[in-house]
Amino acid sequence: MIKKVITLSLACTLGLVAAEVELEEITVETQVGSELIKDVSGEDIKSADLGEALFKQSPSVSLVRRSGIANDVRVRGQKKDNIVVTIDGTKVNGACPNRMDPPISHVLTNNVDYIEINEGPFNVEDFGVLSADIKVHTIKPKKEFSGEVGLNAGSFGYKKAAVSVSGGTDTVRLLLSASTESSEQYKDGNGDDFVGQIDRNIKKGVAPASTQYQPKYQNLDAYKKKTLLTKLFWNITDNQELKLSYTANRSDNVLYPSTKMDALYDDSDIYNAEYVAKDLGAYSKELSVQLYQSNVEHPMSFKYRKAAIAKGFYITHKLTTKMQGAKLKNSFDLENHTLSMGLDYSLRNWDGGYLKNDKPLPEKKYHSIWDVDTDNKAFFIDDSINLGKLVVDLGLRYDDTQVTSGNPKQQANDYNELNGYAFATYKADKSTKYFAGFGKSSRVPDGKELYWVGLMGNPIGTPNLKATINYEFDLGVEKEYENASYKAKVFYSKLEDYIAYNSSNKKLMMGKKLTWNAYENVDATLYGFELSGSYYATDSLYFDYAMAYQRGTKDKPLKGQTGTDLPDIAPLKLNAAINYDYGSSLNLRAEVIAADAWDNIDYENGEQKLNAYAVLNLKATKTFSKNIELTLGLDNVFDKTYAVSNTYKDLVLITTGGDNNVMLMSEPGRYFYANLKYIF
Repeated sequence: MIKKVITLSLACTLGLVAAEVELEEITVETQVGSELIKDVSGEDIKSADLGEALFKQSPSVSLVRRSGIANDVRVRGQKKDNIVVTIDGTKVNGACPNRMDPPISHVLTNNVDYIEINEGPFNVEDFGVLSADIKVHTIKPKKEFSGEVGLNAGSFGYKKAAVSVSGGTDTVRLLLSASTESSEQYKDGNGDDFVGQIDRNIKKGVAPASTQYQPKYQNLDAYKKKTLLTKLFWNITDNQELKLSYTANRSDNVLYPSTKMDALYDDSDIYNAEYVAKDLGAYSKELSVQLYQSNVEHPMSFKYRKAAIAKGFYITHKLTTKMQGAKLKNSFDLENHTLSMGLDYSLRNWDGGYLKNDKPLPEKKYHSIWDVDTDNKAFFIDDSINLGKLVVDLGLRYDDTQVTSGNPKQQANDYNELNGYAFATYKADKSTKYFAGFGKSSRVPDGKELYWVGLMGNPIGTPNLKATINYEFDLGVEKEYENASYKAKVFYSKLEDYIAYNSSNKKLMMGKKLTWNAYENVDATLYGFELSGSYYATDSLYFDYAMAYQRGTKDKPLKGQTGTDLPDIAPLKLNAAINYDYGSSLNLRAEVIAADAWDNIDYENGEQKLNAYAVLNLKATKTFSKNIELTLGLDNVFDKTYAVSNTYKDLVLITTGGDNNVMLMSEPGRYFYANLKYIF
């Protein structure tokens, strides 16, 4: 029956402690309290949007809806640089200061093998893990010649084709994966597409008429996207391996209806090289060296909007970012200790400027983010101490970080921090584990928060921000029965110098009140709980559920304001499903995703109250022989109109002014999809 519980984790993502789950050629070991989402490429086939897939899989993940694709995520109410996303160990950053191209959007579901969601400050190996990290692991090449071809179709003109091929020898293995997809503008439960949603908000007085699409652009597709993933794994000797990979993402004309601009294109390239040597001696069980680089280019413009006609020109805000990193890590056993220590280095460059009718404006006057470098050097050490039923994990990390701007008028900032954690797991018996941990973590302000300059020359960033520090305590239990299991955990976090957006900070400039030094440090408190579990009624019928709740408050109001609710803290959320296996070839699943009303809001900074919602999704997967698989799905069966993402003004959204006259983006209405996969 334990095998059934592990199988159920495909749907329920139950955390495992020091438990080894076989995934074909690899073994995954996760810390207690973590979530493990497996077989993403096989299960999450509705679209390429990994953010939406995580929202459906994990109760602690909430969605930041911006478009039909490339949507952002929050974990426990934390987003942006408060969480870290890595793809096969590489850190990828988006170029857009408005989060149109978040890190999670640079990898697609069809290329993902499994994902780890690690909540809390219990990661010292990666830079800037304040409250959580999401580790994305992509598919790997196999020795046997194999692959799959997939064809997808869905409502709103969605089309996708994907192919992957893998093969090799005992020494060298290769992988090639490619995909192309596109979609028309989705319609919400009211039947409104992107144009219709803007019209609805214009009539409400929330959106200016100039933000509507021009008639000739109103039938544009929501996006077009192409991807390529290539990998080469070379077993140099019995104990040495070299892993090389390259990922390319090309997106064109991605529409963002609730903002003033759309992405003309989003291009990213990720290069990764890792060398691993095992059993080099008593003090080197495994030595790894990783080098990586990612490049992202993102031009956004109001070229397609009526504002371009009214003004007689259009502005394009073009940004680029490059992340370069290196990590050296050595692991070995010493008596009852498993030690890992290493050096971590990363350099992020972020640059952005403006163009008028595709001609660059003078950089010295029109430079939004001016060649900003974030240079981090760090040393880390982990120690896992096995004391029988009790395992104690300890970690330390020292960071030395400099953030500098190419603008000589903007000050440089140095940040030095010592972080660490202690995490204990007690295995009371074969089926019960208790865990508790305390940690301190930090993250530095980014180039936008420090140095961002508006088109009118107003400094939106605040150049003297402090780093945010998180002191957090987590406590939980995992329990397995013969036909059921559950996991419960609570957390309490004190955030020193949380970086908040203050829309009240304005100055009069050229006759207009413009945003001025909008980012501000404030102490805050965040706490919550999570509960998940599964129940097998029979060998064929089983249930899974998961819920999460968070609450966050500022210790005092921001300057010029009175409210203390922390922004981006989504309400109680429930994921629940019933599954039925009809033999070994047919699986039926009905799931409900629901959330309470969003009442605790940062009203003065754009958030608005959202209604509670509950949507029903249906899915059936049928396997024909060993090679053909057909999946049919129907999301939002009752065609509800609802929103999951709020309107915090840290994002530049469409507005007519005022505290919360901000356009709210509705979720897709009833959505049918079909996927046909041929496996060889």
